Amino acid sequence: MVGAGLAGGRTVVELREQGYAGQITLVGAEEHLPYDRPPLSKAVLTGRTDNTQLPYGLDELDGVELLLGQPATGLEPGTVHTTAGPVNYDGLVIASGSAPIRLPGSDNQRLLRTIDEARALRETLRPGLRLVIVGAGWIGAEVATVAAKLGAEVTVVEGASHPLLPLGPAVGGHAVSWYAEAGVTLRLDAMVDKIGEDGLLLRGGEFLPADEIVVGVGVRPDVGWLGGTLLVEGGVVADEHLLASWAGDVAGAAGSPPVVAVGDCSAWWSARYDQRMHVEHWDAAQSAPAVAASTLLGLAAGTPVAELPTYNPVPYFWSEQFGRMVQFAGLPAQGDELVFRGDPTAQRTPEMKKAPGWSAGWFAADGTLSALVTVVRPIDMVAGRRLLASDTKPDQAQFADVSVPLKSLLPE
Repeated sequence: MVGAGLAGGRTVVELREQGYAGQITLVGAEEHLPYDRPPLSKAVLTGRTDNTQLPYGLDELDGVELLLGQPATGLEPGTVHTTAGPVNYDGLVIASGSAPIRLPGSDNQRLLRTIDEARALRETLRPGLRLVIVGAGWIGAEVATVAAKLGAEVTVVEGASHPLLPLGPAVGGHAVSWYAEAGVTLRLDAMVDKIGEDGLLLRGGEFLPADEIVVGVGVRPDVGWLGGTLLVEGGVVADEHLLASWAGDVAGAAGSPPVVAVGDCSAWWSARYDQRMHVEHWDAAQSAPAVAASTLLGLAAGTPVAELPTYNPVPYFWSEQFGRMVQFAGLPAQGDELVFRGDPTAQRTPEMKKAPGWSAGWFAADGTLSALVTVVRPIDMVAGRRLLASDTKPDQAQFADVSVPLKSLLPE
C-alpha cells in the first residue's frame, strides 16, 4: 500500500473486512497515521481540533507493517522501492494522493495540504495580519473564511473572472458577494507573476504587500516516484475495476502481480460517463477502496476480470465557506441547461441566522439531470444524489419550484 492517507488507510480496513488476513505493508511519506484532510482548512485552522487522525487503529492490527515517514522512490513489477529499502508485493495499491502546486518565485508561500502545514498556518493568523490568498477555489475560500473571522486583512487573488471556477460563471459568479459580506477583498482576473519575500507581483506590474501568502491553486497527482512504469494520464490510468496499466516497455510487467489505483492519484474509466475520470475529493478516497480491495482479492481467488466489481460513482464534494455549506454532485456537459431552484441573488441580512439557500441543476438535452449544486440546502442534495444516480429526467418546472421537495421527483 503506497500512500498512508484516507485512501490507503481505508483500503487496509477494507481488505481486513473482506477477509484478507495476510501481511500488509503501508508506506507513507508523512510520519502520521492516516488522517482526515477536509477539517484542516476548517476545524484545525480555527483551533477546534488539533488531531484529525482516522479511527482505523492500524498501529494495533496484527500483520500490518507501517513504514511511515518513508516515501516510495520507485517501482518495478513485484517490488516497491522506498527510503527504507525495497518492499516486495503480491498485490499493490497505489494511493499516493496528490501534491499542491507551488508558484514561481520565493519560498515565502504557504500551502495547506498536511496537518503540519495547517497547524503552522494557524499559528500565524492574528488580527491585522496582511494575508494574501492565491486562488478563489475551495481551499482559498475556506482559509479566507477562517482568517477573516480572526481579524486578518484578507485579499484573495483569482486569475479567473469568478470564484469557484469548476462551477462556471453562471453559478460561481454568485459567490462574489460572499467575499464582500465577510470583509474579504476579492481580486478577479488577476494573474500572479511571482511570489516575493514580502508580497506578490501581479502580471502588469502591480505589487501586493503581504505578511503571509497562502497558495491554493490546485494539486497534481503525486506519481513522479513511478518513473514512467505505469501509464499516467491525469493520474494513474486504471480501468473500471481500478486495475492500473503498465507502460508497454516495462520489463517483467506481463504476468506480474496486480496493481490498483485509488484516491487523488487515480484516473479510472467510468462506465457511467463513458470517459476517464479523475476526482480529487474526499468521497472518492472514501468509496473507491472497497472496489480496489475486492478487485485484488477477487483476482487472487481466480475471479475472471469481467466478473470483478466496478467503480462507477456519481462524483460528489462539498465545501464550507462564508457561513455556507456548498455541495456539488454529478458531471455537467457543455451545452447543458442550467435551472435555478431558489434565488441565488438573495443577500444575507444581519437579522438572518443563516445565509439564504438555493440550488441549481444542469439538464442534458434529453432532460436528464446531469449535475446539481446546493448552497445552504442540504436536503436538496440528499434527494439530488439519488436523482443523479438513477439518471432521472425530472420536470424542470417542478425542479425550479422550491415548494416541491426533490424527493418527490424520484422515480417510484
